[in-house]
Amino acid sequence: MSATLLPHLLAEKSCVEEFLDLLGQEAQAMQEGLFADLTPLTARKAALLDRMTALDRARESAQVAMGFEPGRAGADAAATAAGAAAQEAWAALLQLAESARTGNRRNGAMVHGHLDFTRNALHYLQAAALPFYGPDGIRKAVGGTGTRLALG
Repeated sequence: MSATLLPHLLAEKSCVEEFLDLLGQEAQAMQEGLFADLTPLTARKAALLDRMTALDRARESAQVAMGFEPGRAGADAAATAAGAAAQEAWAALLQLAESARTGNRRNGAMVHGHLDFTRNALHYLQAAALPFYGPDGIRKAVGGTGTRLALG
């Protein structure tokens, strides 16, 4: 049985490792302000996610063909039945998947932090674009009546 499940587990594990590497590159690009680098990384990330989905389906089909239910419980049972190598690969895959989930959340938080900063900077710039002085050279009071106390 191990011969049918193990290749699927190893392929999926390899794909998640590649995804983790990409998450690291994505985080580094954001930390260094290299936002132009994010476009190709995002395209690669989407392709890897598609590949992970296909590999997950293939593994699940293999476990169903072995007589186990689809889903996590069936995967746990199939890996156990497939032997020590499959159990090790499955445990490693689960650990890598958790690391990927954590890394993806971290990167998402970084994206939202950059978006908040950009949004605040835009609000500041838009407020600063309002004229400070009127056409008569007199400072406009923001939110006030514009009383010219110094002019009498």
